[in-house]
Amino acid sequence: MDRKKSAQRETLRKVLKYVRHYWPFLILSIGAAAVTVVLTLYVPILTGEAIDYIVEKGKVDFVYVLHTLQKIGIVILFTALAQWIMNVSNNKIAYHTVQDVRNQAFRKIQILPLKYMDDHSYGEVVSRVIADVDQFSDGLLMGFTQLFTGVITILGTLLFMLTRDVGITLVVVLITPLSLFVANFIAKRTFTMFRQQSEARGEQTALVEEMIGGQKVVQAFNYEEEALEHFDEINKRLADCSLKAIFFSSLTNPCTRFVNSLVYAGVGLVGALSVISGGITVGQLSCFLSYANQYTKPFNEISGVVTELQNALACASRIFALIEETPQIPEPEDVKTLEHTDGKVDLEHVYFSYSPEAKLVQDFNLHVQPGQRVAIVGPTGCGKTTIINLLMRFYDVDRGSIRVSSRDIRSVTRKSLRGAYGMVLQDTWLRTGTIRDNIIMGKPDASEEEIKAAARASHAHSFIKRLPKGYDTVITEDGGLSQGQKQLLCITRVMLCLPPMLILDEATSSIDTRTEMHIQEAFAKMMQGRTSFIVAHRLSTIREADVILVMDNGNIVEQGDHKSLLEKNGFYAKLYNSQFLSGQDTAAVTE
Repeated sequence: MDRKKSAQRETLRKVLKYVRHYWPFLILSIGAAAVTVVLTLYVPILTGEAIDYIVEKGKVDFVYVLHTLQKIGIVILFTALAQWIMNVSNNKIAYHTVQDVRNQAFRKIQILPLKYMDDHSYGEVVSRVIADVDQFSDGLLMGFTQLFTGVITILGTLLFMLTRDVGITLVVVLITPLSLFVANFIAKRTFTMFRQQSEARGEQTALVEEMIGGQKVVQAFNYEEEALEHFDEINKRLADCSLKAIFFSSLTNPCTRFVNSLVYAGVGLVGALSVISGGITVGQLSCFLSYANQYTKPFNEISGVVTELQNALACASRIFALIEETPQIPEPEDVKTLEHTDGKVDLEHVYFSYSPEAKLVQDFNLHVQPGQRVAIVGPTGCGKTTIINLLMRFYDVDRGSIRVSSRDIRSVTRKSLRGAYGMVLQDTWLRTGTIRDNIIMGKPDASEEEIKAAARASHAHSFIKRLPKGYDTVITEDGGLSQGQKQLLCITRVMLCLPPMLILDEATSSIDTRTEMHIQEAFAKMMQGRTSFIVAHRLSTIREADVILVMDNGNIVEQGDHKSLLEKNGFYAKLYNSQFLSGQDTAAVTE
């Protein structure tokens, strides 16, 4: 329990760090709330005075009553203005704070190591940035709107009642702790439940994102029933968490209303006795009854706010956990920009594993001369893609070093290192935008002629021309184009930049054989004078490679060109013979 309280206080402290940037609006909100409360508490006084001037039939001071009603109207008008200022200020605080939190969360995602994304589902991360921040926003807005006015109303009402009658005020003060006890009892039990609800919602979002993204695979393998069962299990857990959280939070209002009724009854009883004894007038009693309502109403609102804040803090703790994740290793202050790359790459005594328990790359050594074409082949899990991740510095080596142009890649900026590579992967990625936007991603200042030349070189120009608006056609990440057309656009993107080094990871896996022949010609021109790493590529490309690295269990077990490796009749020859039927030279070398 102490740990939970400490976690809540720490989360609240982090929230206040964001809020303090908008202290002028905070001061304005508190000031407007104070004005609202004072004017609201002044109205019952005026009403009580008006009642006292209605003595009996035929003895009503209509002039004074009318004058009092005019004052009440003016007070209400200023109260409304103060409430509007307070609400505007609270909206500014809440939504600007949420904007800052989301911006920082998205910035953190950009610098998180890929390991974080590998260990967390995309849907769960999306749920934190979108759904959890929305819940946090709602709780924060309600908190500022009702908490300020509620607290000031309670204090102001007590002060006004003390100036009128100490005895009646004492009745109110004695019953009040019961309401606070009820609210505190419920609040302690709702935070954990709201946190479980938030976590279950994140799991549900992740599952939905996965199932929608892989709907074709789900249907192809008849996985619908299993997917439904998994979804039902998470959905049931979410329903249970939500029902428990809502059940306890819904107890707040009726419980505090019961206590409020006790306060109202106590004020009415003691006040009536005071009127009979001549201590106060009937108008003053009406004023006290009005204060009793105004005094108890904030307890209902604050108890509701406390419940909502429990949910908001639970969601905030999840988004702050993302923001506070350890980023990728920062670049040193003396880091340089990688310029004039000649394409020489050296890996010396490289050790790397994704987890300490499962060793992968062990004492890996490789020396690539400028302009060489290096093919990397081997069975699944041998470390081919891992080598690419290390070359691009998506992951850092555990031991050893990787040098480009005789410079350790940890001594140069990641931006300049990755800018020296052109990368075409088996998995295509396009963003929502025009065809042109997707092509110029690596070279935003490219001219129209350069764009079309790159598209012609990759054989994408012909299908782009057939689109409704050509290069201005808007596409989405998943819709509108075939997988092969998406891959052609990714190849065009690299064709446009023509960096000094290339990485082709199953770059033509989704392209038909005829188009692949044209692409291979384009690749041959593009690779001239450029260091190229070809991962698990098709046989025609592997045959043309200067060096073929045969990997197994993170180590190079054989090295040479296609002909010499076949003559050795070793691991590569077995891999070749097991994957190719006689005469089918255009088949793919698969992982």
